[in-house]
Amino acid sequence: MKSDCIPTTICQERKKDPIEMLHSGQLVKVCAPMVRYSKLAFRTLVRKYGCDLCYTPMIVAADFVRSIKARDSEFTTNQGDCPLIVQFAANDARLLSDAARIVCPYANGIDINCGCPQRWAMAEGYGACLINKPELVQDMVKQVRNQVENPRFSISIKIRIHDDLTRTIDLCRKAEATGVSWITVHGRTVEERHQPVHYEAIKIIKENMSIPVIANGDIRSLKEAENVWHITGTDGVMVARGLLANPAMFAGYDETPLQCIWDWIDIALELGTPYMCFHQHLMYMMEKITSRQEKRVFNALSSTSAVLDYLTDHYGI
Repeated sequence: MKSDCIPTTICQERKKDPIEMLHSGQLVKVCAPMVRYSKLAFRTLVRKYGCDLCYTPMIVAADFVRSIKARDSEFTTNQGDCPLIVQFAANDARLLSDAARIVCPYANGIDINCGCPQRWAMAEGYGACLINKPELVQDMVKQVRNQVENPRFSISIKIRIHDDLTRTIDLCRKAEATGVSWITVHGRTVEERHQPVHYEAIKIIKENMSIPVIANGDIRSLKEAENVWHITGTDGVMVARGLLANPAMFAGYDETPLQCIWDWIDIALELGTPYMCFHQHLMYMMEKITSRQEKRVFNALSSTSAVLDYLTDHYGI
């Protein structure tokens, strides 16, 4: 577990409380957990452009607890990286509570992934299969609550919906009764991938909850985020692919501004981002502002210096 610019003692820079933010009545703009992508450098970038709350990529709690190597590679933060939620894949209450205690000094809370539909995750008992195991979810929440002494440390869940929405509402009510801080709802079932998001379902879930609810699914602009917020009556919106394509989205930009690309280069190089990740983010950011021929050339570049030369030549960056 690496902490750039923070001591390995308890971090005091957790002043923005996400629970308070979600009770403020204002739209809370959230960067989703994204495997490989929502790491420290990208979180730093989106915070610069209006993002209020960031999640780490999903981390397997068992590996995190058992392996120092996993902790060092999976979790990096610094003083400005807040408020921050660490998302875990877990199916064991004791291992999850151990993982929560490890990250507690460096984060505002943890999130239990109950929404990942990938086959490997569900085969391991992680992700979306947990929406059918409300008692296990309750047990994990209880164990974390008992093990983490900080009463302001949040415990949230991110879910998908059932075909029968009454089952989803039952799950959410049980989670709320156990002490979950908020629930993020991706408005699709486990089987759905690119079908339209069921915002009406998210609205119904919100109407049945007393705790905050965050809406997630197919939000590509600030205007869309505001529309979904109003339609669903939720307390925040979470964005994944929309932010990959345009990290300045929450600041109101319709496409990635050149200044944002420059900021990414500065942040990524300063934090030592591996080349593949550095380049992949740029490919996403430049999708809308490059021609097919330009994409072919840019996507084939194989070094940081080649990328910098290309951007200097074509965009004066």
